[in-house]
Amino acid sequence: MSDASNELINMTATEAVAHLRSKEVSPLDLVEASIQRIEAVDTEVNALPVHCFAQAREQAKSLNADAHSGNPKSLCGLPIAVKDYNDLGGAVTTYGSPIFADNVAQQSDATVRQLESNGAIVVAKSNVPEWAGGHTFNPVNGLTRNPWDMRKSAGGSSGGSGAALASGSVWLATGNDLGGSLRTPAAFNGIVGLRPGPGRVPRGTRLPSMDTLWVEGPMARNVEDLALMLDAGVGQQIDDPLSFDHAGPSFVEALQETGMPKRVAFSPDLSIVSMEKEIAKVCGSAATIFADLGANVTDDIPDFTGVLEAFQTLRAVLFATMMEPILTQHRDRIAPEIIGNIERGLNITPSEIFAAERVRIELYKKVIAFFETHDFLVCPAASIAPFPVDQRYVTEIDGKPCETYIDWFSITFALTMTACPTISVPCGFTSEGLPVGVQIMGKPRGEAALLRAANRFEQAVGISKQLPIIPRTGD
Repeated sequence: MSDASNELINMTATEAVAHLRSKEVSPLDLVEASIQRIEAVDTEVNALPVHCFAQAREQAKSLNADAHSGNPKSLCGLPIAVKDYNDLGGAVTTYGSPIFADNVAQQSDATVRQLESNGAIVVAKSNVPEWAGGHTFNPVNGLTRNPWDMRKSAGGSSGGSGAALASGSVWLATGNDLGGSLRTPAAFNGIVGLRPGPGRVPRGTRLPSMDTLWVEGPMARNVEDLALMLDAGVGQQIDDPLSFDHAGPSFVEALQETGMPKRVAFSPDLSIVSMEKEIAKVCGSAATIFADLGANVTDDIPDFTGVLEAFQTLRAVLFATMMEPILTQHRDRIAPEIIGNIERGLNITPSEIFAAERVRIELYKKVIAFFETHDFLVCPAASIAPFPVDQRYVTEIDGKPCETYIDWFSITFALTMTACPTISVPCGFTSEGLPVGVQIMGKPRGEAALLRAANRFEQAVGISKQLPIIPRTGD
């Protein structure tokens, strides 16, 4: 890569957009820099297997810079990556499934339309697991590797987005999150990812309209860039009935406010999940940063009893709702784990659904009571460090066997059930030099305060300054 391209790649998204606004660089300059980086590093990482280079170049050339300069939410022509679960008009959208290997989306979904209307240019699509999962590989586009150690998993299902950000191929990327699909790869790749509250970021029609478990959210190299992308991504889209326009100051502006948390709770395991000792230790040490920032750190957390089982039930119902017709037509072309998810949903009884919903209702009441005395809940973003890429999924944690293929990221789906905004932020490294992240959960609709606290935490930790990295072989 040229020195000029490297200089652009090493900018934060915030810096790049500022240069676009001042016309010191053009959208085409950034598109070309992103393409050069992808061609230089992504052959081995395989974070961005679907290239939209010609489309991106044309959009960069035709973008009306003056029109976007008056929009404070605009990304002004910044190239981004879009996850391959999101429809991008005119581009191949596979969902990681051989059934859709040649599927070309007719139009962009609500998530992508919102970003495009605010000046985002999609340069590539990021790799995903087949339909869902915590490890990014599929029979269409292959396996994504972790740039910190390419022998390790990038996590999932937003593993391609996480790896692309860490390796510098793009400045921002979309993610989505049902049980941790955005937060886990953020932790594995040493970047940040926000699971916002339901409706904050509009979703496409592929998802059941009234579902509140699956949300779309931004991923970035640092919290300031994340706030920039959230500003560009929020808003009402008519095909998502839960979506709404943001009122009040921008999320970037909210970072400048001075209010900080007074009381924060930390738990290494939420008292319900298995946890590797090293991960618990790294996250526990990082939690003391909140004390350094002036907060009282306690271990007084809500009671999560029954939440994991309830999530598994509701997740299975969601899969059956979405995918029963596809299973009926294409059973022989679907991964066995996904078939198991769908069939579990088809066999769940009404009484099991009622019980799961009661658990979710009671958990929300407990969380509201918790926030009467606390500002945030902090816990690890994954129970383990990034695992070997040739391992299909994790079978045990700290010597304890996992009952299902998603048990290893149950600490994230426990927080999914609260409906509260939650951010994954890097907090340290394992003895092997692999990233470790914490989740910080904020109050309902409290994304602004959450981002502000995460920004201060991130500045104290200092890991974001190491990005982007040249992919490492791990030898």
